[in-house]
Amino acid sequence: MTSAGPDLPPTFAITTGDPAEVDALTADGGIVTIRPIRAGDRGGLAALYADASPESLRLRFFARPSSGTLTAEVDRLCRPADDRHLAVVAALAGTPVGVASCERTSGTDRRAEFSVFVAGPHRGRGIGTLLLEHLAARAHTHGITELIGEVLPGNMRMLRVARDLSGRIWSRFDDGIVDVGLKTNTDESVQLAVDVRDRVAERASLRPVLSPASVAVVGAGRRPGGVGHETLLALREYGYTGRLYAVNRAGASVDGVAGYRSVRDLPPPVDLVVIAVPADQVTTVLADAAAVGVRGAVVLSSGFGEDGPQGRRRQHDLLRLARTQGIRLIGPNCLGVVNTDPLVRLNASFAPTVPPAGGLAVAAQSGAVAIALLDGANRHGYGISTLVSLGNKADVSGNDLIAYWYDDPATHAVALYLESFGNPRKFARTVRALSRRKPVLAIKSGRTRAGQRAGTSHTAAAAAPAATVDALFAQAGVIRTDTLGELLDAARILTDQPLAAGSRLAIVGNAGGLNVLAADAAEQHGLQVPPLSAAVTAALAKVAPGAAGIDNPVDLGAGASPAAFAATAATVAGSGAVDALLLIVIGTRANSPAEILAALGPIVDDHPELPVAAVLVGAAGQPAFGKRGVPIFDLPERAVTALAHAAAYAAWRREPLGRRPELTGVDAERAAALVREALAGGDGWQPYDRTAAILAAYGITILPATIAHQVQDAVRAADDAGYPVVLKSADPALVHKSDTGGVRLGLADADAVRGAYGAVAAAGHPGAGVLVQRQVSAPVELVAGLVHDRLFGSVVLLGLGGVRTDLFDDRVLRLVPLTDLDAGRMWRGLHCAPLLTGYRGEPPVDTAGLEDLLLRLGRLAEDLPEIAELDLNPVLAGPAGVVAVDAKLRLAPVGAEPDPALRRLRPAEDE
Repeated sequence: MTSAGPDLPPTFAITTGDPAEVDALTADGGIVTIRPIRAGDRGGLAALYADASPESLRLRFFARPSSGTLTAEVDRLCRPADDRHLAVVAALAGTPVGVASCERTSGTDRRAEFSVFVAGPHRGRGIGTLLLEHLAARAHTHGITELIGEVLPGNMRMLRVARDLSGRIWSRFDDGIVDVGLKTNTDESVQLAVDVRDRVAERASLRPVLSPASVAVVGAGRRPGGVGHETLLALREYGYTGRLYAVNRAGASVDGVAGYRSVRDLPPPVDLVVIAVPADQVTTVLADAAAVGVRGAVVLSSGFGEDGPQGRRRQHDLLRLARTQGIRLIGPNCLGVVNTDPLVRLNASFAPTVPPAGGLAVAAQSGAVAIALLDGANRHGYGISTLVSLGNKADVSGNDLIAYWYDDPATHAVALYLESFGNPRKFARTVRALSRRKPVLAIKSGRTRAGQRAGTSHTAAAAAPAATVDALFAQAGVIRTDTLGELLDAARILTDQPLAAGSRLAIVGNAGGLNVLAADAAEQHGLQVPPLSAAVTAALAKVAPGAAGIDNPVDLGAGASPAAFAATAATVAGSGAVDALLLIVIGTRANSPAEILAALGPIVDDHPELPVAAVLVGAAGQPAFGKRGVPIFDLPERAVTALAHAAAYAAWRREPLGRRPELTGVDAERAAALVREALAGGDGWQPYDRTAAILAAYGITILPATIAHQVQDAVRAADDAGYPVVLKSADPALVHKSDTGGVRLGLADADAVRGAYGAVAAAGHPGAGVLVQRQVSAPVELVAGLVHDRLFGSVVLLGLGGVRTDLFDDRVLRLVPLTDLDAGRMWRGLHCAPLLTGYRGEPPVDTAGLEDLLLRLGRLAEDLPEIAELDLNPVLAGPAGVVAVDAKLRLAPVGAEPDPALRRLRPAEDE
């Protein structure tokens, strides 16, 4: 088939449970709805072609089409979708503005011919790309692996876009036509291209909200104390640089700001409306705003999703209106937004204070947390670039802001307070990309009250929501802090300070006791406080002859002069032997801390490559010193904790991300067929032989075992295996078999097997039988497994195994996909890692084999999300290899889940 329009798609990942209708951002920040074509679209599609220029139709049909041709095309597009025909439409306020479709030539063909057409006025907005991204995703779910199309050679714009989109798009010239083909699956290069387009669209869509040229505050009455009134004053007093309007029932001006009765009466254009009216009036205000072309709204009003069923319905209707009209929405039930850019000076909030300008961007669901961060900025002297109070985050979420801040030159670090994730898989990918450029700090609430996952495997129990979020943050390089104060401290170090080159910390102070506390805290947080070299201590003896101690920590004594303090700091900082410097100053009646800090300022400014923090005790505080604003803390532990967070982040930045490895011996189709066969008979725990077959398809072997349902069969199996043997319950749902009598070890002969059979069989479900295995041993017993989460995707677990699994709670989690480096980081992250590398003279285990096992588990989880739980326990690790002794696997159908890559705005029901 032929294709025409401004764009070609990337190849794209499979979408499990792809929603029928989604909203997505265009390249210019607009919003279109992408959905399957319906019978009711016939008139809109006919108008789409009827309004097209002759040249556009020629590019689509290779000749000027007749009215009959166009009617037949509309008929084809409106056919019900099936495995041979798929079609999607892009609608703007209900009107089709673009369409894409594909047709199989036969029901078994893995390829399909595609076409795309976009209305002339909407070309260049990336709508064609969006359409084909979604078409490719739907095609993949129908078994279509490649889309092919034909393009006229004169359509240079389309060919150029195709060449730039992805290296996996191919083209060839044949008989005067350019054939174009694209795969419907994805790879890293394709995903990167999608992410770039997503960031461009997000920045364009949020510009009217965060950098508006005009703002109207609706509900800004003349009475002081009202939210609308105070927000309007905040905008005016902060010096908003654009046009500012007040909207109230009287149409009265407010403190010199012109007033109007309705948004419809405002002089256009208006970029942003800030709404502070009763909840039942908000939708009407937004409809008026849409009528005059408003692109952004901040809803301060409460009474929505947080206010019961009626409020949730009201919020759903509000979002639907905003999406239909192409309006990005902050809130509702939020504090507002702040942008300190001197060219904007936007304080569209009712927060009590305005922060100084700086490099920290903030997103917070809680207005109270946002106020605390603003207050901290004022007290501690760090600056804010933008602050967004998300409130109920009906529309704009953390994912949107992460994309916006990625290319924001004013933002040097990001702080997040999140109470929920709409699409954690997308968050993991986008925040990891941001973390590679800028530090990201986060508090995720609900760490202790998060409910345990309903599962009956060790893996499911371990992968509780809080632990899964920890794994997500660790993989993405997000600095997760336990408290708000800890986040503020770390932000002060990370926003405008250099990143440490390592973990070596030097401590220079005039208070010996505080020096010792700082050194203790440093080692507890993973920092080193190494002794200084002889050359450095000799130099220190000359510049600070009265020092109480010239090793690290350096104790200058309470009577140290500003000059001695400065000379000592200069010597240590310039030694090349440390990666960060902590200065501790204690004030007495006999010294002047202000003079000491003044002397230290030029020293730290002369070493811009070295992160520095200071502690000031016993004197009137100041937030920072030196031209670069070195932060001053009130306690050494707080300063050290912040430096440790910064050093850990810097270490993560230095590490390569790794790659998706090639795995041999994988028969994905065989495993998928086994899963389909199993689910056809119902979900749940699978018998041992089917579990072993699924794992074997991915090159994961289990120690051979025989299922016996009679005592004589168990004896026969034991004789064949060779003694000693192990008897275990074959009930796959049984956990803690050793605690329930479901395991008997060291059975040396047939009589022992006969004696153990009855109790082992009785421990499980009647009829489950027992497993008979030859008993083997290895130096280390581990547990490995998978659990699938509807929002987060699949999680891979590794931990200390056997009967000690729950006792020591030594586990590491990673979300898929796993890179080749992730597997090594998992076992190195265990507390028991020394056991794997040769503890106290023992031979090291086969860690390469262990990594291979983890990578195969990760690929299994990627390919088969129907694996709800998988436990391999124990996994015996020794010098000769790694083998799973027992396995239990539960299957469950996969419903609608968020796609981590498919570009869409979060639906109203996402929490």
